[in-house]
Amino acid sequence: MSHDGVGPRAVMRSVAFLTAGALAVPLLSGCGSADEAGKPLARQDIAPASRARVAEGGSLRWAVDAVPETFNTFQSDADGATTRVAQAVLPSMYRLDATGRPQRDSDYLESAKVVDTEPKQVVLYKLNQQAVWSDGREIGAADFAAQWRALAGKDSAYWTARNAGYERIEKVERGANDLEVRVTFKRTYADWRSLFSPLYPKDVMGTPDSFNDGARRKLKVTAGPFVLKKVDRKKKQVLLTRNARWWGRPAKLSEIVLTAVPRDERTSALAAGKIDLAEIDPAAAQRVDGAAHGTAGPLAGPGSGRTAAKALRSWALAHGSDDDAAEDEVEARTKLREAIAKWEEQQKALRGFEVRRSLEPAYTQLALNGADGPLADERVRRAVARALDRRALAKVVLKPLGLPAEPVGSHLALAGQDAYADNSGALGGQDTTEAQALLADAGWVPGGPVTKQEKTEKAAGSKGKKADSDDDSSDGDGTYVVGADDKGKTARRSDEGGRQLAQDGKQFKQPHQGGAPGAYAPKGTAAPAAAPAKALAKDGKALTLRFVLPSGPGSEPLAAVAARITKMLAKVGIGTDITKVSDESYFKDHVASGEYDLALYSWPGSAFPATDARPIYAKPVPAADGSLSVEQNYTRVGTDQVDQLFERAVSTLDEGEQRSLIRKADSRIWAAAGSIPLYQRPQLTAVRKNVVNAGSFGFETPVYQDMGFLGKAAGKGAKASASPSRK
Repeated sequence: MSHDGVGPRAVMRSVAFLTAGALAVPLLSGCGSADEAGKPLARQDIAPASRARVAEGGSLRWAVDAVPETFNTFQSDADGATTRVAQAVLPSMYRLDATGRPQRDSDYLESAKVVDTEPKQVVLYKLNQQAVWSDGREIGAADFAAQWRALAGKDSAYWTARNAGYERIEKVERGANDLEVRVTFKRTYADWRSLFSPLYPKDVMGTPDSFNDGARRKLKVTAGPFVLKKVDRKKKQVLLTRNARWWGRPAKLSEIVLTAVPRDERTSALAAGKIDLAEIDPAAAQRVDGAAHGTAGPLAGPGSGRTAAKALRSWALAHGSDDDAAEDEVEARTKLREAIAKWEEQQKALRGFEVRRSLEPAYTQLALNGADGPLADERVRRAVARALDRRALAKVVLKPLGLPAEPVGSHLALAGQDAYADNSGALGGQDTTEAQALLADAGWVPGGPVTKQEKTEKAAGSKGKKADSDDDSSDGDGTYVVGADDKGKTARRSDEGGRQLAQDGKQFKQPHQGGAPGAYAPKGTAAPAAAPAKALAKDGKALTLRFVLPSGPGSEPLAAVAARITKMLAKVGIGTDITKVSDESYFKDHVASGEYDLALYSWPGSAFPATDARPIYAKPVPAADGSLSVEQNYTRVGTDQVDQLFERAVSTLDEGEQRSLIRKADSRIWAAAGSIPLYQRPQLTAVRKNVVNAGSFGFETPVYQDMGFLGKAAGKGAKASASPSRK
């Protein structure tokens, strides 16, 4: 999930602030018990097996999007492969379990607890006495202190992407012995468990030069079940091998080879025996399933009627065998036969793989840009939300994949996590009548006169002429929608645009999944028939929203979701103007810079929403230079109340109180209708059938030392009833 930042918006116009009453209603659902969190909608799917059944040795070839540009997860260009390497070779004080909750990692940490709260919060870490770096030095306070100083945000010489939490630390010191680390906070920090995960050695964090450059191409000193042995950029591979100094359960695999394979080439790479494990899209999953069943697979979608022969022919035509267009019919048929033979050969090879399914710890949302235009009016944003049937959208995407088709009810947590509760009632469900009433109240009239004007916006993001407004900038609720005080100014960015999670320091960036940020959806799924309402207009302008989408490979499913949303909006009289842009510019030049009305993209779930979600929903504020700092709030909609609730949540050590505050903040975010969560993203992983303890991990941090191949004595029963023990 390209670095995506906030660039200048072409023209901003003043916008009216929301009425206090509109946001004052829906806070009741913000309170509740931990029971509301429920369970994850889908279990992880990793073919769990006990270590006794896993063979010793072997090389696991794992597809990634790219060879990392850096191995420092705290730098702006860190990516998913950076995180994979860090998880396998570096210490983390806490890891996430299958429910998305942080758990102490006993390989590194014997205990960690708050030992003082007055006059200041003090956390005492007691380290595993066997924990050492790969050079033989003990892991200790010097490493903790070096990481704090590098990430505290005080020294601009460190090129850090984030400092969340570290800036609240006052000092880090040795405890009663070398195995103890005392961390004193100058301000109470509820999410202290998010810190020092991963932990880098002082050799990396100790100086700006070593931080900025020392860990970009290599990691000399590590402390995990694996070490970073080699980076081959020509072969696009990263080699991880067993750590000879590892004190925990020894790794079953001899090595893990991370290989960069574009997502649209992974099916071929699997069939060619080049990789053993790869995240794939629904089309590729269909082929893998089809290989096992001798059909196109169960993912073709309802009503598609695709047979294996049709799927085969479609594949052949897509690979340059268009016999209808060829001048030489004989040559075309020869090419088609060759393509079919290749397809059949690949299908035979794919029988050795299976698709493991779960849900990503991430959700797709519809973002509504409140900077200017019709969506600057909260009533219009709420009307858009009330027009959507979120459950129907979830079914379109997830049901054909055999995954639970439930809409996401929170911006700040996912089902199974402590803070989760369905707060969508603060806004309300699908209701055509209510949506139309909100639009009427906002002055949008069916069949109103439309003034014919020259079209100035040929594509989303072009500099169209905007009308100014003299409305005020605030009201009693403190709601802020960008525009009133930033005409012509450049919006600043606080980072490179990716959301970075507190628990692992990784960047979660857009676009994701091969150029199609947001949801997956089966091709060819028909939208339900619905008679569009009469077009609405106001002040001589039709109610038409710019819906910006990516256009690159893999973007078709996202376009299908957008088409369904478009039909839902048309039913209440809202028009859409879909504009497709290149993958490279989609997020950076349109979403992050505010050049859109509607957009689909994803955010990851987090075990620490008070820390991680705050910049996404923070009220934009004017900077000293007159520009506007939106951090990662790309909808430009925020309120003082939400900011205050986040600050209170991150500053309380009472877990029940924090949970209640997070849920209240989520209710406020729902009510503001700046973004509408739709559904969790599907997680589909093609895995060689004899690979165990690996696949679609869901929330859980992978246990790299338990991955491997089934031993010969284990037989075919790879899928045990319980996950492998961490003990």
